Amino acid sequence: MIAPLQAELDDALRAIVDDMSAATTQLILVLDEEREALNRADANALNRAGEAKQMLMRRLEQLDAERLHMSSSSAHATQAVQPAWSALLKTLTTCRDKNQRNGALVGQRLSQVRRALSVLTGNGNESSVYSHSGTLQAGHRSLPLAEA
Repeated sequence: MIAPLQAELDDALRAIVDDMSAATTQLILVLDEEREALNRADANALNRAGEAKQMLMRRLEQLDAERLHMSSSSAHATQAVQPAWSALLKTLTTCRDKNQRNGALVGQRLSQVRRALSVLTGNGNESSVYSHSGTLQAGHRSLPLAEA
Protein backbone atom coordinates (compact mmCIF):
# COMPACT_ATOMS: atom_id res chain seq x y z
CA MET A 1 0.00 0.00 0.00
CA ILE A 2 1.18 3.55 -0.68
CA ALA A 3 2.75 5.06 2.45
CA PRO A 4 0.62 8.26 2.56
CA LEU A 5 -2.56 6.21 2.14
CA GLN A 6 -1.42 3.78 4.86
CA ALA A 7 -0.71 6.70 7.22
CA GLU A 8 -4.15 8.12 6.50
CA LEU A 9 -5.79 4.77 7.29
CA ASP A 10 -3.75 4.49 10.49
CA ASP A 11 -4.81 7.98 11.54
CA ALA A 12 -8.47 7.34 10.72
CA LEU A 13 -8.57 4.11 12.72
CA ARG A 14 -6.73 5.76 15.61
CA ALA A 15 -9.30 8.59 15.58
CA ILE A 16 -12.16 6.08 15.69
CA VAL A 17 -10.64 4.20 18.63
CA ASP A 18 -9.99 7.53 20.38
CA ASP A 19 -13.64 8.52 19.85
CA MET A 20 -14.72 5.15 21.23
CA SER A 21 -12.52 5.70 24.27
CA ALA A 22 -14.05 9.14 24.86
CA ALA A 23 -17.59 7.73 24.53
CA THR A 24 -16.74 4.90 26.91
CA THR A 25 -15.36 7.35 29.47
CA GLN A 26 -18.61 9.31 29.20
CA LEU A 27 -20.55 6.07 29.58
CA ILE A 28 -18.79 5.33 32.87
CA LEU A 29 -19.84 8.75 34.16
CA VAL A 30 -23.43 8.18 33.03
CA LEU A 31 -23.51 4.75 34.69
CA ASP A 32 -22.29 6.37 37.92
CA GLU A 33 -25.02 9.02 37.59
CA GLU A 34 -27.55 6.25 36.98
CA ARG A 35 -26.40 4.50 40.16
CA GLU A 36 -26.77 7.72 42.16
CA ALA A 37 -30.24 8.27 40.71
CA LEU A 38 -31.20 4.72 41.69
CA ASN A 39 -29.87 5.25 45.22
CA ARG A 40 -31.82 8.51 45.55
CA ALA A 41 -34.91 7.06 43.80
CA ASP A 42 -34.80 10.12 41.52
CA ALA A 43 -36.96 9.20 38.52
CA ASN A 44 -36.06 12.33 36.52
CA ALA A 45 -32.32 11.80 36.93
CA LEU A 46 -32.79 8.12 36.12
CA ASN A 47 -34.60 8.99 32.89
CA ARG A 48 -31.87 11.45 31.90
CA ALA A 49 -29.18 8.87 32.62
CA GLY A 50 -31.07 6.25 30.63
CA GLU A 51 -31.40 8.53 27.63
CA ALA A 52 -27.71 9.47 27.81
CA LYS A 53 -26.76 5.81 28.11
CA GLN A 54 -28.80 4.89 25.03
CA MET A 55 -27.27 7.75 23.03
CA LEU A 56 -23.75 6.68 24.00
CA MET A 57 -24.46 3.04 23.18
CA ARG A 58 -25.72 4.01 19.71
CA ARG A 59 -22.59 6.12 19.23
CA LEU A 60 -20.36 3.22 20.29
CA GLU A 61 -22.16 0.88 17.89
CA GLN A 62 -21.66 3.32 15.01
CA LEU A 63 -18.00 3.80 15.83
CA ASP A 64 -17.46 0.06 16.13
CA ALA A 65 -18.99 -0.49 12.70
CA GLU A 66 -16.56 2.09 11.31
CA ARG A 67 -13.68 0.45 13.19
CA LEU A 68 -14.53 -2.96 11.77
CA HIS A 69 -14.69 -1.53 8.26
CA MET A 70 -11.33 0.21 8.66
CA SER A 71 -9.76 -2.85 10.28
CA SER A 72 -10.78 -5.04 7.38
CA SER A 73 -9.06 -2.59 5.03
CA SER A 74 -5.70 -2.55 6.76
CA ALA A 75 -4.00 -5.05 9.02
CA HIS A 76 -1.23 -2.51 9.61
CA ALA A 77 -3.69 0.05 10.97
CA THR A 78 -5.19 -2.60 13.24
CA GLN A 79 -1.76 -3.39 14.66
CA ALA A 80 -1.04 0.31 15.15
CA VAL A 81 -4.05 0.79 17.45
CA GLN A 82 -3.75 -2.53 19.32
CA PRO A 83 -2.56 -0.98 22.64
CA ALA A 84 -5.38 1.58 22.60
CA TRP A 85 -7.86 -1.15 21.66
CA SER A 86 -6.74 -3.32 24.61
CA ALA A 87 -7.21 -0.39 27.00
CA LEU A 88 -10.64 0.29 25.50
CA LEU A 89 -11.69 -3.33 26.06
CA LYS A 90 -10.77 -3.01 29.74
CA THR A 91 -12.84 0.15 30.03
CA LEU A 92 -15.77 -1.56 28.29
CA THR A 93 -15.51 -4.38 30.84
CA THR A 94 -15.81 -1.76 33.60
CA CYS A 95 -18.91 -0.38 31.86
CA ARG A 96 -20.44 -3.83 31.64
CA ASP A 97 -19.80 -4.48 35.34
CA LYS A 98 -21.29 -1.12 36.37
CA ASN A 99 -24.32 -1.72 34.17
CA GLN A 100 -24.85 -5.18 35.68
CA ARG A 101 -24.63 -3.75 39.21
CA ASN A 102 -27.18 -1.08 38.31
CA GLY A 103 -29.41 -3.75 36.79
CA ALA A 104 -29.15 -5.85 39.95
CA LEU A 105 -30.19 -2.83 42.00
CA VAL A 106 -33.17 -2.26 39.71
CA GLY A 107 -34.12 -5.93 40.08
CA GLN A 108 -33.83 -5.72 43.85
CA ARG A 109 -36.02 -2.60 43.97
CA LEU A 110 -38.56 -4.20 41.66
CA SER A 111 -38.73 -7.23 43.90
CA GLN A 112 -39.30 -4.98 46.94
CA VAL A 113 -42.09 -3.12 45.16
CA ARG A 114 -43.74 -6.39 44.10
CA ARG A 115 -43.60 -7.69 47.67
CA ALA A 116 -45.11 -4.46 48.98
CA LEU A 117 -47.87 -4.61 46.38
CA SER A 118 -48.61 -8.22 47.21
CA VAL A 119 -48.99 -7.31 50.88
CA LEU A 120 -51.30 -4.43 50.00
CA THR A 121 -53.42 -6.44 47.59
CA GLY A 122 -53.47 -9.64 49.61
CA ASN A 123 -51.90 -11.72 46.86
CA GLY A 124 -48.92 -12.69 48.99
CA ASN A 125 -48.12 -16.22 47.88
CA GLU A 126 -49.32 -16.04 44.33
CA SER A 127 -47.19 -15.65 41.30
CA SER A 128 -48.03 -13.98 38.05
CA VAL A 129 -47.44 -15.56 34.67
CA TYR A 130 -47.83 -14.45 31.09
CA SER A 131 -50.56 -16.03 29.00
CA HIS A 132 -50.14 -17.14 25.40
CA SER A 133 -51.42 -13.74 24.28
CA GLY A 134 -48.72 -11.98 26.32
CA THR A 135 -50.96 -10.55 29.02
CA LEU A 136 -50.01 -10.82 32.67
CA GLN A 137 -52.25 -13.19 34.60
CA ALA A 138 -52.20 -13.36 38.35
CA GLY A 139 -53.38 -16.45 40.15
CA HIS A 140 -56.82 -16.30 41.70
CA ARG A 141 -57.23 -16.18 45.43
CA SER A 142 -58.95 -19.21 46.77
CA LEU A 143 -62.33 -18.50 48.30
CA PRO A 144 -64.14 -20.69 50.80
CA LEU A 145 -66.96 -22.64 49.23
CA ALA A 146 -69.01 -22.56 52.41
CA GLU A 147 -68.78 -21.25 55.93
CA ALA A 148 -69.49 -23.40 58.94
